[in-house]
Amino acid sequence: MIRLDREGPLWTVTLDRPDKANSLTGDMLRRLADIAAEAAETPDLRALILTGSGEKVFSAGADLEEAHAGLATAPVWEEVSGNLAALECLTIAALNGTLAGGAFGMALASDIRIAVPDARFFYPVAKLGFLPQPSDPARLRALMGPARTKLLLLGGQKFTADEAYGFGLIDRIVAPEHLKDAARDIAADALAGKPEILRGIMAMSVG
Repeated sequence: MIRLDREGPLWTVTLDRPDKANSLTGDMLRRLADIAAEAAETPDLRALILTGSGEKVFSAGADLEEAHAGLATAPVWEEVSGNLAALECLTIAALNGTLAGGAFGMALASDIRIAVPDARFFYPVAKLGFLPQPSDPARLRALMGPARTKLLLLGGQKFTADEAYGFGLIDRIVAPEHLKDAARDIAADALAGKPEILRGIMAMSVG
């Protein structure tokens, strides 16, 4: 349900559960955490693209059955986003559709977020009675500011792709048929460069 395609210095990680809106199980999250940990130990890796299967949803967040059994508040969510955020390669979230709930963590931990025009963005934790992942509010605030972060988390508002772009949540809107090519185009210079230069630029760009 998590597919990893390795093409030399480029890895593509795909959430591959389209029949369940790419909702995330505990096993899927552990696999994502392991992939990110392995990526950290791969010195020639220059770019990692994170995307989803299907045409409408990147991920609906936690699998509902497992969420009610405790997955919604499990520490593995933070492990995934923490491992991704710590990578010294370029990370790109290519959002093929709607981003919801706990799936925000991995997208926010990525360096760049691109999305299709029909994508929607919502994080209904207040209504569902859960706290967001610990690192998510700070990352949201850094991108959108405090008021829009509260609009999303406390107001429960669903953002369109245009709103998300205007707010700074995503960096580019791309037609679905061009999404993968756009992610590769963004990664092209990093893939062509030297790993030590890429790591240096990443370190200089923090904050």
